[in-house]
Amino acid sequence: MSHIIQQKIELPNNKDEWIVDLANVVTDINVLYSYLGLDPDTISIPMQQAKKQFPLRVPRAFINRMKKGDSNDPLLLQVLCHDKELLKVDGYSHDPLQEQDNTIAGLLHKYHNRALLITKTACAINCRYCFRRHFPYHNNQGNKKNLGIALEYIANHPELDEIILSGGDPLMAKDHEMAFLINALEKIPHIKRLRIHTRLAVVIPSRVTPELCRLFAESRLQIIVITHINHSNEIDSAVAYAIKLLKQSGVTVLNQSVLLKNINDNADILAQLSNKLFDIGILPYYIHLLDKVQGAAHFLVDDESAKIIMKQLADQVSGYLVPKLAREVGGEKSKRVLSVND
Repeated sequence: MSHIIQQKIELPNNKDEWIVDLANVVTDINVLYSYLGLDPDTISIPMQQAKKQFPLRVPRAFINRMKKGDSNDPLLLQVLCHDKELLKVDGYSHDPLQEQDNTIAGLLHKYHNRALLITKTACAINCRYCFRRHFPYHNNQGNKKNLGIALEYIANHPELDEIILSGGDPLMAKDHEMAFLINALEKIPHIKRLRIHTRLAVVIPSRVTPELCRLFAESRLQIIVITHINHSNEIDSAVAYAIKLLKQSGVTVLNQSVLLKNINDNADILAQLSNKLFDIGILPYYIHLLDKVQGAAHFLVDDESAKIIMKQLADQVSGYLVPKLAREVGGEKSKRVLSVND
């Protein structure tokens, strides 16, 4: 059954623009500093060492939303290598969600009714707090052999009604690859929903192409896109347009954020984010406490501080604009939602 909305769907003109935007990426700290007008003499040797452990990667389409001359810009801090990444911190690991011992390459079935497919192993942007920054992607390639095994598993597990595409970023898949996967999942009767977790729709909004919109609009599956936006400054007119196209194609769009120290650990900032998300048609869904992955401890906001911030947020915005405060715990069958009143 089609989910096409009975109205004219506006579509972007250049289907290949996102490929150009994807290639227009900065991977050198000195180039990034030069572009933003920052002092290159403040780039430390440990920052360069951190880059070797986890590469710097940020598209210019995202850099253009950063404030030039501001070394504390909240978008810059999400992607800039930090000397504290080199510290080994107790309680942090390379596999905080216990994902790396999955028995089927690229498939994680830790929730009863839904399974996660590692669709692509690359991202358009490397976020420094990424919980999969140490994930063995070389053992979980989304190639046709592994995909075939995963699809067979999904077909043989009728308790599954929802498939989650993750990565890397699943929208790194080209339109014809996405079409192949959607068509394959549509042939499995018990699959009702397809959830796509992506940063690409925000980092490179041109990724929302005419073909992608058509695939979503014509699919019998209910399509849910989970954007990952941490700060309202990430949202510009191009992002708003991409979300409009998704909504016109019958897609449900939700957002999840990560609570990050010195970036969005403030009720006023989160209120601005929730309001701006809703203005463009996205409902705030989750705000996650940091997954304790080695290299990201400097982003941590502790539980008690997080609860205070969420209480303050609830005083500023309507209830439907308050995302659920959640933690993912390795080995558990669902996210753990924290009560801010405890």
